[in-house]
Amino acid sequence: MIFIVGGAGYIGSHVNKFLSRKGHETLILDNLNKGHEELVKWGEFIKGDLKDKKLLHRIFREYDINAVMHFAALTDVRESVKDPGAYYKNNVKNTLNLLDAMIKNNVKNFIFSSTCAVYGNPIKIPIPEDHPCNPISPYGRSKLMVEKILEDYNKAYDFNYISLRYFNAAGADPEAKIGEWHEPETHLIPIVLDVAIGKRETVQIFGTDYPTPDGTCIRDYIHVMDLADAHYRALKLLEENKSEIFNLGNGDGFSVKEIIETCKKVTGKKIPTIESQRRPGDPPRLIGSSKKAREILGWKPKFTNIKSIIETAWKWHKKLKSFKT
Repeated sequence: MIFIVGGAGYIGSHVNKFLSRKGHETLILDNLNKGHEELVKWGEFIKGDLKDKKLLHRIFREYDINAVMHFAALTDVRESVKDPGAYYKNNVKNTLNLLDAMIKNNVKNFIFSSTCAVYGNPIKIPIPEDHPCNPISPYGRSKLMVEKILEDYNKAYDFNYISLRYFNAAGADPEAKIGEWHEPETHLIPIVLDVAIGKRETVQIFGTDYPTPDGTCIRDYIHVMDLADAHYRALKLLEENKSEIFNLGNGDGFSVKEIIETCKKVTGKKIPTIESQRRPGDPPRLIGSSKKAREILGWKPKFTNIKSIIETAWKWHKKLKSFKT
């Protein structure tokens, strides 16, 4: 059985679907502060929190768990700056609760949902895994702290881990059974689609004077089902008692304006924009090298075209609007 912590959230729910389709039995734990029980359509669900140590030990005693996948993090960079304590408590302290319960119950395989935010401002593009880690937000620092903890646990205990550093997760289940659902929404593509569907009036573009072809930030977008596929492959690698860190990205970048223009084409809607000042800490380009994941995991993203990624997001977005009203 695979224990998916935070499996009612965006990425966790897609990994749950992917693993279930591959024949894995799954157990989902989520406190539903950010996730939605409606997205847990496979496996068994338990509502609970990682701060509940007694619950964690009971789960490991009662279920035959072979591996743990951890998605239960707070992820808003700006929120982490305003309230770093909440991020260190949830992302670091609660993760320690989970790891300690694993060690005490002899569960040794762990997959960690990490982030490209551990790198900070890049000095090399595309960013490889051995790029210096210098996070510029409490969010990024909390993820890097966990990676260091995992490194130490691997050396001290019979414990294997794989840390997957995502770039910008995007898109939705092509069948539109599940998808991206944040409240409030902070990710660019669903915000643009909110305008297309009439939920918002405009899209705010933060900075148009970056040293990029159109002056707006460039980011690496990776489809959420490609991320799910990488987790499945990482699980197989763990069976060989190996511990690794991998970047997960397309290796290609799209600017804010390119995303907006593609959304216009996909939706056939007008999308008014407002140009604003840069946000502090936004690098001009964030593009990852996924060469290592391709070579070792045999991973190859299927959704490499930004239009196809946005098409899946739009299909879900329309369904979500009717679902929520």
